[in-house]
Amino acid sequence: MKYLVICSQILVLFLFYYIGVFIQELLSIPVPASIIGLLLLLVCLKFKVIPVEYINRGAGFLIAFLPLLFVPICIGVIKYPELFSSKGFIIMFVVFISTIFTLLISGGTSQILENSVNKRKDQNKWGNY
Repeated sequence: MKYLVICSQILVLFLFYYIGVFIQELLSIPVPASIIGLLLLLVCLKFKVIPVEYINRGAGFLIAFLPLLFVPICIGVIKYPELFSSKGFIIMFVVFISTIFTLLISGGTSQILENSVNKRKDQNKWGNY
């Protein structure tokens, strides 16, 4: 029964992807279909059209196996050592800078969200008196 629930929840996630594919082809927009599907899923979760429980186990299952999806990419990169011999330093520099940029943006965003949540809690706490 547990596996049936996980499979059905993964099918719900795939459904959002295919809705994104349909919208992308219909409107001919240059945004990837997977991003459109994720945005639709986010909107549905935010407005409680779909409860989190409907996708929680399936999403957790997919996230557990996410590192396995990166193995073919690494093997593909290893197949072309000439790419790294000529432009290795440039690639490493870009990876380093983009990692730092991602960390700064993620940290800043999480700080802003945390401050916002704490501010709301304080307002609710003092609003009752």
